[in-house]
Amino acid sequence: MTDKDVSKLIEKTPLLNKIKQNEEVFWKNTMRMPAEEATAETDYSKDDIRDAKERLERFAPFIELAYPETSDLKGIIESPVSEISEMKKYLDETLNEEVPGRLWLKRDDLLPISGTIKARGAIYEVLKHAETLALEHGYLKDTNEDYAVFASDRVKKFFSGFNITVGTTGNLGISVGTMGRQLGFDVTVHMSVEAKGWKKEYLKNIGVEVIEHDTDFSKAVEKGRAQSDADPKSYFVDDEHSVDLFLGYTVGGFRMKEQVEKAGIKVDSDHPLFVYLPCGIGGSPGGVTFGLKQAFGDNVHCFFAEPTKMPSMMIGLMTQQYDALSVFDFGLGGSTVADGLAVPRTSGLVSKIMQTFFSGGYTLKDEHFKALLSQLYTSEGIFLEPAAVAGIIGAHRLIQSKDGQSYIEENKLKDKMKQATHLAWATGGSMVPAKDREAFLFDAKNYSL
Repeated sequence: MTDKDVSKLIEKTPLLNKIKQNEEVFWKNTMRMPAEEATAETDYSKDDIRDAKERLERFAPFIELAYPETSDLKGIIESPVSEISEMKKYLDETLNEEVPGRLWLKRDDLLPISGTIKARGAIYEVLKHAETLALEHGYLKDTNEDYAVFASDRVKKFFSGFNITVGTTGNLGISVGTMGRQLGFDVTVHMSVEAKGWKKEYLKNIGVEVIEHDTDFSKAVEKGRAQSDADPKSYFVDDEHSVDLFLGYTVGGFRMKEQVEKAGIKVDSDHPLFVYLPCGIGGSPGGVTFGLKQAFGDNVHCFFAEPTKMPSMMIGLMTQQYDALSVFDFGLGGSTVADGLAVPRTSGLVSKIMQTFFSGGYTLKDEHFKALLSQLYTSEGIFLEPAAVAGIIGAHRLIQSKDGQSYIEENKLKDKMKQATHLAWATGGSMVPAKDREAFLFDAKNYSL
């Protein structure tokens, strides 16, 4: 896209100029529709989520065998929620805004097996591929069989003749690599320049072939896809276009209905739920949002959060150009501490679905990622990797921005905010090695909001 084209887009949507200047912004999505109408316009429904949920339940006996740490949940990959009242107190005082309602954290940093939100979509897609191959080649007669068979040497030997490939900034590769290798697959992970060293080492240590690139995420995906396409026995997990990844994430959002009820959190027309989701390419926040909307309808309001250097979803949705635009077209990009969100171009598949579901989004500078990481650890004793803290400041950004206040007014939420629940989705952190964790905390300790 030429500079002239970008100038025309900015003229049409002035907020894009602030984005181009690497400024923090809050954006209200005017394309959002009532949940029922938005769902009717997509190719997906509750039935697709239930199908994904049932597949994960079929695999539970295998997962419990392969990963004993999942035994408490009988092989279901799920995470808890916890209230972070001390962190909220800090934010209220520091930002001079007492946000009404309570602040909770969805602890996907504690997800078993791979410790990030990617354990949802990525592991789901690998399991679905394994199920398909097993059914095609007679290792499963039908889906009513005991899936503990996937833990057998016989099945693992069969899968060793097949490859799974993925391109990633890090966490997607960890989830694909961990489950792929557990099932016996040969796994290749193409890592972009943003990927942390410890993630590469982790994968190499479990027998994954890691191919390092000195290019960005999109190029790593492109190279991975080309290599996989050249091998008829290779399956490519496509972060940019995969429906299965998206549907795996939807289960996480859908399950929240039962979880908030157990936690005593009321969600209805008088008790709104606001959810703030870190966003890279968009698959995980998009899928979770779709699941949340099927669970709570219009009583849930979902906002995505991105680095100011890589606001690919925001640019794609604001311009309605989706994946046709890159952050590089706006002179943005470069390294960000939020490496898991370092994606220059959004998913066309997900952004086109999400244009009628997301309530809006906001961006954060690197120093604010660091400040949130440091303070969460100080106030709550919780360590998250930098990208995972993006949602924690969401409620304050909503309340303190002009677009956020407009959103509250337009949706007749002003008198309901005292009964609101704010939920930040923590996307990773528990797998970060101790020395890297200490380095993050040391680097972040002098930053403030």
